[in-house]
Amino acid sequence: MRYRKNMSKIVIKSDFKEYIKVFLEENSKLNLISKNDEKFLFEKHIYDSLSIGLFFKKYSLGGSNVLDIGCGGGFPCVPIAIEYKNLNITGADSIRKKINSVQIMKEKLDLTNLELLCQRAESINKNYDLVVSRAVAELAKISDLALPLVKKDGYFVAYKSKKALEELKKAEPILKKYNSKVVDIIEYTLPLDEIYERNLIVIKKN
Repeated sequence: MRYRKNMSKIVIKSDFKEYIKVFLEENSKLNLISKNDEKFLFEKHIYDSLSIGLFFKKYSLGGSNVLDIGCGGGFPCVPIAIEYKNLNITGADSIRKKINSVQIMKEKLDLTNLELLCQRAESINKNYDLVVSRAVAELAKISDLALPLVKKDGYFVAYKSKKALEELKKAEPILKKYNSKVVDIIEYTLPLDEIYERNLIVIKKN
């Protein structure tokens, strides 16, 4: 199957200055991202998180509930919650200190559409219209965690590097297990001087 490449720029509506300030305060306590990455916080983490906008341009959700598996320091759940006030976002991670840190960000930014769970994906007993995950595990493993949590006709979107195509073959048995298939691979680049290619692997549950 061939997939249409999408290298268009992501349109961002919200102002992220306050979020950057709050995130850096928390990062100084917990090292959510490396110190070297702090100067690229917007380009590598916020902009990348908001690439989900390329998915929204092409696909309609049956509802407004979104789950971020392995949200870590709040990517992509916090930028999505800031940018898309109409969505109900849940960020889940099994590491309590990270969830506590994101909770502080939520409160300081008054993100009423963001809920946080200190749970492993296997213990979540709710289904979502959209499940997302960024930098957590190989596609086969993360699909096995995510797809049971996707509603029928819902989507799982995995944020991946340009090596994502190598993971697709291994993931095929898992996708078949959950009656799901890859319907799109949306390619984009980060706004950096070097060419930094990224992919959204779009999987639909039938």
